[in-house]
Amino acid sequence: MPNSSIIPDGGIIEVKDDNGNWRIVLVSEAKHQGKDIENIKIGKLVGKDSNQDLMAAGNAIERSHKNISEIANLMLSESHFPYVLFLEGSNFLTETISVKRPDGRIVTLEYNSGMLNRLDRLTSANYGMPINKNLCKNKFVTHKDKTIMLQATSIYTQGNGERWDVKKMFDIMLEISKTSLQLLGSEIFNQITKVDN
Repeated sequence: MPNSSIIPDGGIIEVKDDNGNWRIVLVSEAKHQGKDIENIKIGKLVGKDSNQDLMAAGNAIERSHKNISEIANLMLSESHFPYVLFLEGSNFLTETISVKRPDGRIVTLEYNSGMLNRLDRLTSANYGMPINKNLCKNKFVTHKDKTIMLQATSIYTQGNGERWDVKKMFDIMLEISKTSLQLLGSEIFNQITKVDN
């Protein structure tokens, strides 16, 4: 569609290489889904009749897949995929937590609850590889006589539903950008070496 676009909310950072080509070194996106922790802490009940501690998770996060797929298509000729996705909120727990309501009642949020957790909706974007890890360098899988390149999204989540610290996010994005630059530098060095030989 003429009016369609790719707009990851953290933006895209590019550098110009020695050949004058713009190369992507970082794509970032942050998503918040699930306010159960905040609601429990203030004593707010949710649901149609306002009688539940927990709200069934939505599917808004799945829109991230479009941006990831479009950037992956754009970067098919690259050996890196610097897409980082920061997740926060009670729909992205990696551990079971207990939260106290103002009346003293404890509510347990099970990280493996299908009603609550939506992390599994995104791990297909990193082929089920570990989360909270820099996966910027593409992986190559061989099968019989074929080699398949995997462009994995680096997915980071707080695990306990807390908000992200901006400094931690910056450090992760810097690490991924440095990985991109190292891989691009190696590629350009190899091109120069081939020309010289």
